[in-house]
Amino acid sequence: MNTAVVSPYLTLLEPINDFLICPTPKEWIHEAAKTENLPIILLDHLHCELKAAQSAALLLRRYAVSESHGQLLLDALQPYEDLVYRGVGTLHDVQKSKQLSHALKAAESQPFADNIIERMSRLIREELHHFQQVYEIMETRNIPLQKLTASRYAKQLLQKVRTYEPEALIDKLIIGALIEARSCERFAALAPHLDEDIARFYVSLLRSEARHYQDYLELAQKLSDTDINDRVNQFREWEAELIRSEDSELRFHSGVPAYA
Repeated sequence: MNTAVVSPYLTLLEPINDFLICPTPKEWIHEAAKTENLPIILLDHLHCELKAAQSAALLLRRYAVSESHGQLLLDALQPYEDLVYRGVGTLHDVQKSKQLSHALKAAESQPFADNIIERMSRLIREELHHFQQVYEIMETRNIPLQKLTASRYAKQLLQKVRTYEPEALIDKLIIGALIEARSCERFAALAPHLDEDIARFYVSLLRSEARHYQDYLELAQKLSDTDINDRVNQFREWEAELIRSEDSELRFHSGVPAYA
């Protein structure tokens, strides 16, 4: 185990570890670090990067941008979705596709638009870049794309979202913060147990993932007229319950492996 690979980032990780109620269980790390399980971890990681970009794009389309610029978001994501969900295209097609490179136009009817656009458009660009990096690693290791069932993690957190605005948006942003924080914590927890190339890659993601969780939290507080700490703490408790409970399938955000 090479703990030195994470040592330069311990200060960066402190607020994330404080934010999350519980660390990743040792049983999960043990299973995820097995050589035979690396393909499923990388494949699910690939799906997670795309889902993160899709979630940010959905927030932008629902709460921030004009209809025409919402279509720009859909167009930017389509090559990635074609590749993952339909088996159409290649990494080269994704890399040469239209990127989200210019400013998005806010919808006049959306009071939170400017704040959301600034944070979420940057997040989308970074998540799609991470997608390309994961896919390149998979190609190098001859790991094929395949359909994959999602873990219950995000789905069960989203079931807790309130049904009225702006509280629904605030809840979604809090969930986004938790997902990003847990991802960052797991990159750091898993990296010392992996081969050097994958370890370096996971460590390289720590800084941006750490910023993403802060972006979500700061935006959630900006959009609320009251302090969100109580609501954040409630979601932290729900998130910890999912991480501590058993899961029958190994995924990047799954809980304790039931078969471990």
